[in-house]
Order: sequence, then C-alpha cells, then structure tokens
Amino acid sequence: MAAVANSLSYSPSPFTKSLKNPSKPFLSKPCVTLKPSFKNLRLTAVVSEKTTTLTPPKAFDHCFSKSDDGFLYCEGLKVQDAIDSVEKRPFYLYSKPQITRNVEAYKQALEGLDSIIGYAIKANNNLKIIEHLRKLGCGAVLVSGNELRLALKAGYDPTKCIFNGNGKLLDDLVLAVQEGVFVNVDSEFDLENIVAASRIAGKKVNVLLRINPDVDPQVHAYVATGNKNSKFGIRNEKLQWFLDEVKAHPNELNLVGAHCHLGSTITKVDIFRDAALLMVNYIDQIRAEGFELSYLNIGGGLGIDYYHAGAILPTPMDLINTVREIVVSRGLKLIIEPGRSLIANTCCLVNRVTGVKTNGTKNFIVIDGSMSELIRPSLYDAYQHIELVSPSDAEISTFDVVGPVCESADFLGKNRELPTPSKGTGLVVHDAGAYCMSMSSTYNLKMRPPEYWVEEDGSLVKIRHGETFDDHLRFFECL
Repeated sequence: MAAVANSLSYSPSPFTKSLKNPSKPFLSKPCVTLKPSFKNLRLTAVVSEKTTTLTPPKAFDHCFSKSDDGFLYCEGLKVQDAIDSVEKRPFYLYSKPQITRNVEAYKQALEGLDSIIGYAIKANNNLKIIEHLRKLGCGAVLVSGNELRLALKAGYDPTKCIFNGNGKLLDDLVLAVQEGVFVNVDSEFDLENIVAASRIAGKKVNVLLRINPDVDPQVHAYVATGNKNSKFGIRNEKLQWFLDEVKAHPNELNLVGAHCHLGSTITKVDIFRDAALLMVNYIDQIRAEGFELSYLNIGGGLGIDYYHAGAILPTPMDLINTVREIVVSRGLKLIIEPGRSLIANTCCLVNRVTGVKTNGTKNFIVIDGSMSELIRPSLYDAYQHIELVSPSDAEISTFDVVGPVCESADFLGKNRELPTPSKGTGLVVHDAGAYCMSMSSTYNLKMRPPEYWVEEDGSLVKIRHGETFDDHLRFFECL
C-alpha cells in the first residue's frame, strides 16, 4: 500500500462597549491474548483519476481587517482600543462571530449527510470556546482523559465524542466507556486496555479501528499522521488480527466504524478522496466478515491561509464534496475532526513592541510576546502573518520579530517587511486560534496570557484570566 499521493496531480465603529470580566485497578491478567494471524486482507490502492476543482472563493469576510483609517479592526472593534483597555501584557483576541461562521461553513457542506462535526479540543481548550462550539452542534474529539473531562464539563453529548490517541490510559478509558463515547483502537495494547476498561465499567464500548492508510499528506513531518512510519494507527497487514480479537470479545467490543487521520495543514483535498477510497475498501472487507460498520471517520487536517497572500485554498465544501459520493455509496455516517479550520483564523496574539535593535546585518523588533505564548514558528518553522495594529509612515525595513525568552529559537517571524515601530506599538500575530494558546508554556516564568473575544454586539469580553506569579507559587504551598 505505497503512498498513493505520489501519483496524484493537484492541480468600524469606535470602541464604546464596556469590558466585561467574568471573572481503578488493572486486571491481574491480560484481557487479550496476542497471537499471530495467518490471514491477510489484500487490498489494491485505488487512486483518484481526477482532480478537484476548488470553488472560487467569495470575497473573504475576515474578522481581522485593516480599515481605510489604517487601523486594524476585529469585527468593528479597533484592536488598539482593546490594547488600551486591558492589562499590559500579551493577550489572545478572538472573534466569536468568526467561530460561528466557520462552524456554519461545515454544517452547510455536510447538508444531506448523516454526520458528526467533532471539534478537536487539542487545537484550543478554552472552556468558553468549547461551550460555544457545543451550542453550535459540534461533538468533540479527545486525545486525553482531561480533554474528555473538559468536554463533559462543557455539556457535550458523549455519543458525539470520539476518544483518540496512541497511548490512552486505562483510567481514562474507563471514564470513556462509562460515559458512552466512541473509542478508536490504535494498537494491540490499546485494544487490550479497551477490553479491560469495558470489564471494569461493566459496559460494552463502541469502537472504531484507526487504520493507517499510508497516504502522504504532503505536510511538515511533525504533523503527518497517516504514513506507514507514523506512531498512530494500525497497519493493514495487521487488520485481520484485530478483527479476530473483536470477534473474541463480543461482550466488551462493538465494532461500529473505521477511522483514519492523515495529518494537519492539508491544502490538497484530493488526498482526502484517495484516503476515503482506501478506507471504504477496508470497510467492504470488514463487512464481509459479518461486522455491521456504520461510521467512516476521515479525521481532520484542513489547512488555512497562514500567508494572507490571496491563495485559493480548499473550503469545507470542497473537502466534503470530495468524499460525499464515496460515503453515500456505502450508506455510511461521516465523522470529521476539524480543529485548525474551525478556530485558527478567529484569533490574533496581540503584543506590544518593547524596542528595536540591530546586530550585524540583522534588524530585530523585540516584543513582549514570545515562544512561550506561541511556539508554532519555533517548533515547526511555521509562518504566521504579522502586522502593526496602527498606521505608520515610518521607514519599512526587514526585521526578525522576536521575544524576550532566553533562546535563539524565540521568534515569531523572520525576515518580515514592516514599518519601523516605536516603543509600545501594537503588533499582532495572525491565525493564532489553533495550537497556540493550547501549546503555550511558562518557560522563563512568562505566565500564560489572558484571552478575550469580541462578541456579536462588538463588546470585548474576557474568556480566560491570565496566569500570575502567585498562581505559580500556589503549586508549592503546604509542601
């Protein structure tokens, strides 16, 4: 099942609103006996012969935009006014209406399909955001026990939740089984733990097999999850063993579907079609052995326009249209797992300029934000668009935008052409809603920042308190 992708061709109103401040034991014996299987499922990779024509985009109504006055606005709120209204530290600023618009785009794309939009909580775990997504009809995709607990706290329907992961712990699996969420099977030992959890909870569990389709998503190696050397999923040559084990545990396991996840930041939706074609072939084979599979989970990973250069990127409608006929042909219910495409473009990290300096041939804008608050550029060498929040007629130069953390890897952007800013100028890093705050740290004791969103009426509302030095000290009380 060589990587099939190699043979594909892809083709403003002033700020007048008030600021609101809301202020189990392991079993003694293994439950599953590992044994070799001498049966193999032999499948031929089916590669799409056509490419997807992307829908020409309408003028994108983005929540962050520059007005004629040269100021950056978020849903009509001047970002500079937000800076002037909150505590002096980096903060995340979201558009609540943009979150709603992103969900609606998926709901419209899925019309006519029996489906679950499973929001990937790992992308952003702010409770207020998660609650809003639940009210919009989303389910949740979970990769830890605490994400499961957070989803339950936010009122999610457990039957619209999927527990993923290559190293799920027994105690967390017990909770998942008790609550009735779907659980993906990722390995032999994972299956063993799921069986154990079922016995401890005294309930049968609905499971999907996470099959690794060996499809190259053509993304950064750190966010590719569906190739043959990935730590995630099971290889097709081992599939028969898992089917035999499910049959051997009829009181614990109910196999209801198959799952794959290719990676993240994917910008070529034909890859999803090729994965779906492979997956329904697996489903056909599995059904032939007597299993009644109802669900195909194609994962998430749809990319966004981080460069803000006007690229035509696939929309949720483009994605769903590539798999719709395949799903319908087998009478399947579709599960998708968007994270980035629901939340990334709804947010900026807002910073203040501490100063400007030059060393050798390099110019630096030093800001109060850093890799501690937003690590994607340092971790993935990721690009995120950067701009000043206010108009400037200063000389334009090429800068590295860096933070105060004691690491040479502490940068938010390199070689950016920007007006030379004065001390205190506001500067934003765009598309910071996904894998930014959720991956933040307290390195150098830079405490995690507060979060705000702009509501539908234009008001600025705090949705997470910033962490403080006193919060850090509380970990050591009474020791």
